[in-house]
Amino acid sequence: MRKFNESQVQQDYKIIAVDDEEGIIDSLSIVLKRSGYQFTGVTDPVEAIERIRNEHFDLLLLDFLMTPYHGDQVVEEIRKFNKELYILLLTGHKDLAPPLETIKKLDIQGYCEKGDKFDQLLLLIESGIKSIKQMREIQRINEELSDAKDQLEKAYLESIQTLRYTVEAKDTYTRGHSDRVSEFAVLIGEKMGLSEAELKTLKIGGLFHDIGKIGIPDSILLKETKLSDDEYSEIKHHPSIGAHILSNATIFADIIPIVKYHHERYDGRGYPENLVGENIPLLARITSVADAFDAMSSRRTYRNNLEMDVIKEEIRKNRGTQFDPKAADVFLDILENEFEKIQEIQEKY
Repeated sequence: MRKFNESQVQQDYKIIAVDDEEGIIDSLSIVLKRSGYQFTGVTDPVEAIERIRNEHFDLLLLDFLMTPYHGDQVVEEIRKFNKELYILLLTGHKDLAPPLETIKKLDIQGYCEKGDKFDQLLLLIESGIKSIKQMREIQRINEELSDAKDQLEKAYLESIQTLRYTVEAKDTYTRGHSDRVSEFAVLIGEKMGLSEAELKTLKIGGLFHDIGKIGIPDSILLKETKLSDDEYSEIKHHPSIGAHILSNATIFADIIPIVKYHHERYDGRGYPENLVGENIPLLARITSVADAFDAMSSRRTYRNNLEMDVIKEEIRKNRGTQFDPKAADVFLDILENEFEKIQEIQEKY
């Protein structure tokens, strides 16, 4: 079983689990209380709905196949009065989980197969708690700003800087990444004739695009060897985690599409929602090109930066598949004819 540092576990987070099998509830109680969480177990989904209606819980672990209601029906009822509860669905087998459309519609943050070991579930819970912690901070900022509209812009930028620095400070190899992505994206946006408002959103979205990585366990985020399939799947949650963190603050509404969709692919094989072509928001498509370029042109723990000719060829090869063709062509033109602007940005950070 995965061990947790005490600093990773907060005693003031309340978890409720709903499963009509008493043995599952007993097992979860032992594992989660040992990990330091406040835990409540319920076997009756109707009782669980009422408990959540009348008490505060931070995270819900929910069995899918139950009587008299299945898990998706329980979530549908809960979402009528609670939009903020972080929900993880438990299934006997992934083939028995509800369809992706249902999971997205009900804002279920993830699901996990039941098993004798709880490593993967604990990993998902840790990610969820880290996201909830950041949501609390965003809510605190939003409340403080509600009566100070004249200071909104300054506080907005400062809150972004504070949160994103917590991500980049962990890894020296990615430090400055978001700054560069932001500026590269704005270069593309300017060439594409975007408005000042769109360029401003693009700039802030680029700075904040990876904030969801704050919800990824450090053991995965800082791993220097190849990730396992489970670990890679966990990394792929970071756009949705980022969007969820920002979802309760109206001041972040414009940048959420960038945060959530910058890993979508033009051919529909990206994540988290397999959006295709122009169904992907334009600013996310632009950020995707800038993000990929910086990843290829920066040194990582597992490889050196790629040669510029190799990078250009990768962008050409993937225009229309990974990348929006127009955004890719515009950036290739910048690389060919205004490369000094790229170098200035790289030298700055």
